[in-house]
Amino acid sequence: MKWRNQLLALVCLVAFGALGVVYFQHWVIRKPFGIILFVGEGLSPGRLAPTRAYAAGAGTRLNMDLMPYAALVMNYSKDFAAPDQAAAATAIATGERVTNRALAVNSDGKPLKSIVELAREHGRATGLVTDTKLTDLTSAAFYAHTPEPNDTEKIAADFVDRGNIDIAMGGGAAQFIPATKGGERQDTRDLLLELRGNGFDIVRTRTDLEAVPAWRRPKLFGIFNNDDLAFANQVGQRGQQPSLSDMVRRAIQLLQYNSGGYLLVVDAGLMGKAAEENNGERTLSQTLELDRAVGIARSYGGEKATIMVCGDVAIGGLNLNGFPFRKDSGIALLGFNSAGQPWITWATGPNGDKSYGAAKIPGKEYENPSKQPQTEQPEPAAFYSKSALVTVEDVVAFGNGPGTDTLQGVLHSTAVFNILRGEL
Repeated sequence: MKWRNQLLALVCLVAFGALGVVYFQHWVIRKPFGIILFVGEGLSPGRLAPTRAYAAGAGTRLNMDLMPYAALVMNYSKDFAAPDQAAAATAIATGERVTNRALAVNSDGKPLKSIVELAREHGRATGLVTDTKLTDLTSAAFYAHTPEPNDTEKIAADFVDRGNIDIAMGGGAAQFIPATKGGERQDTRDLLLELRGNGFDIVRTRTDLEAVPAWRRPKLFGIFNNDDLAFANQVGQRGQQPSLSDMVRRAIQLLQYNSGGYLLVVDAGLMGKAAEENNGERTLSQTLELDRAVGIARSYGGEKATIMVCGDVAIGGLNLNGFPFRKDSGIALLGFNSAGQPWITWATGPNGDKSYGAAKIPGKEYENPSKQPQTEQPEPAAFYSKSALVTVEDVVAFGNGPGTDTLQGVLHSTAVFNILRGEL
């Protein structure tokens, strides 16, 4: 009789445990361990088809195409139909629309809390990765607060003083070093020295980055160039600089050792810089760099991670024109076709031949005053501007994982923040 009671107790225990597992899986809300946000500078819907064709032909599927949810994103600012970089990044980082030139501050100049700061409050480790300067406005919107977006000294100081990011990688070392030591800071602060004193490991090369042990949760500051990192096709300049995919992979490997989960923000900024220069090859190759990094994030973060990719502003009005063959890719889409027509054109930018208004220079009406000898074949722009202008145009967002099923139809750019906040 005794063994029967024991067996009955065991069966009841197993049944109770099974019911508990089912209940937990189906009714208890579980937050994703990893949350990863990619900001693709200039990632508008019109960028996708040319990038697919450039990658391997018109029928190519990008990693972004394989994400199950997508939406068009409205991205105006509080005072203009097209936001500048500061206002666009602030809407994504804080969920608040601000006027152009405001960086994570409201109309009274008071700081707006970013998704990174909220993640810290929820016990998550935080990371920031960019292929431009860490003080560039898109990255800075996640940790700095200022009504003066050109004040890179304050932005760099905010990174150190606020201390909300555990792992950061990118360029822009000059903003963290005083002029007396070869940097650009006019004060006497050596922010790299201060970071080291705060327990950060400082790494300056790809080799150093790969050597960081993956078995502990470090405080890591990877700074790989004084300025932006090199473009993908600048093989010589890249040298020991890691790619965007390298930095994303290492960031995930290191952040995942925090038991409370992590938030990683990735700013793909070089694709925007290339668009501002009317450089079609670099624009498309850097968009592919973003796409490769998204693939790495999905692989290392896992299918249960919340991963989002969102554009900030549309830039320059790039178009791939004419009738390239369906399988044409790479350099076959650059330069001019057999009829002498350009495959790629821009609406505005430094390759424009006509200028109007403030840009119109007497005696040089049809001459681009900024043109310098170029080693690459430039694509023409319709009108000259010092750098390609932002356009009044929706951007695009893709999502995978918990919370991203709301990426449907047409959303406001502030919705990105709200989705991520709901998963913290």
